[in-house]
Amino acid sequence: MKGELEVRLIRSDELNGYIEFPYARQVFKIERVRKEIRGGVIRKEEKEVICGLTSLSKEKAKAKRLLELNRRHWEIENRLFWVRDVTFDEDRSRVRKKNGTEIMSSLRNLAISLIRLKREFRYIPSALRYFSMHIDKAMMLLGI
Repeated sequence: MKGELEVRLIRSDELNGYIEFPYARQVFKIERVRKEIRGGVIRKEEKEVICGLTSLSKEKAKAKRLLELNRRHWEIENRLFWVRDVTFDEDRSRVRKKNGTEIMSSLRNLAISLIRLKREFRYIPSALRYFSMHIDKAMMLLGI
């Protein structure tokens, strides 16, 4: 038997009247425990604690909702930044002058978003290869 078990615990407290941070309503702490299991035996255990702050009240975001929002946040981060890092090899970019890095990041984000909106391609790299060979289709995607 091989697998991984992940347990998430959350604790949140209302902040009304405790701090003077605009819109802060709750602070929360998420504890994650990951256990790698092989042959019914725990081989590896990792613990991680994160803290967060939200403008949502306890009525709008109970513990279950906060956990869900936290997971979705990382899904979005991973979907965008992983693609930029791996597919576009952004970390090795030589663009360094003035606003070049911000402009290139925005252009990469635009390309990723347009490809995902098109919904014809399962993978970003295959879409990039396709559009590099079919410039006319890329221009049509841009509305040009």
